[in-house]
Amino acid sequence: MGEIITFKSAFDGFELQAWHEPYRDARRGGLILGQEIFGVTDHIRELADRFAHDGYEVIAPSFYDRLEPGFAADYSQEAIARGLRYSNETPWYQVAGDLQAAIDVLKPRGPVHVAGYCWGGTAAWLAACRCDGVASASAFYGRRISELKDETPRCPTILHFGKADASIPPQRIEDIRECHPDLSIYLYEAGHGFFSDRRADYHADSAQLARLRTLQLFHRTSGIRSEE
Repeated sequence: MGEIITFKSAFDGFELQAWHEPYRDARRGGLILGQEIFGVTDHIRELADRFAHDGYEVIAPSFYDRLEPGFAADYSQEAIARGLRYSNETPWYQVAGDLQAAIDVLKPRGPVHVAGYCWGGTAAWLAACRCDGVASASAFYGRRISELKDETPRCPTILHFGKADASIPPQRIEDIRECHPDLSIYLYEAGHGFFSDRRADYHADSAQLARLRTLQLFHRTSGIRSEE
């Protein structure tokens, strides 16, 4: 059963909350889970639980705590507006410090991976590029990755985008590909938020395939030999 924990940011020592989900059965590693703009919602907690059943100890930081502690919104227009405002008011250098602190919590117990969705997809990219101790990263429809495309991941990284995502023009994806021709970028017959069953653009087949690719990446880069 998950619980709320706190840890201090490596950026400014601020104490922020996070949802912590202990692994089930055999431990495969640690996982930092990056929220959507809506915060650490029930959906993010459910994803944490699913990854925990795959053997990962999960921490999902509440990155907007400096602006609104424990922010978790619904999908209303007002919530979207607040989430977008918070995302724009949260600088990436601060996020990198928060990510590093979360990674450091899990690092003594084995390999640490990062996954993120929407705004958290860009946070996953940021962790891959700037943070120490990341074994691999899987970023889902991170619209703002193109703003950080000149940075280079320091660990195996994969990106997932929907072909019908109106918020991420194809040119943004091509800009990333041009900067990183060897990067694994997967395109799906889906729109934005295709991994979330709370969203209108949820696409089960795409979500299942992206999840499989993510777990394969984590397993391949963990350095842990399976006993199966």
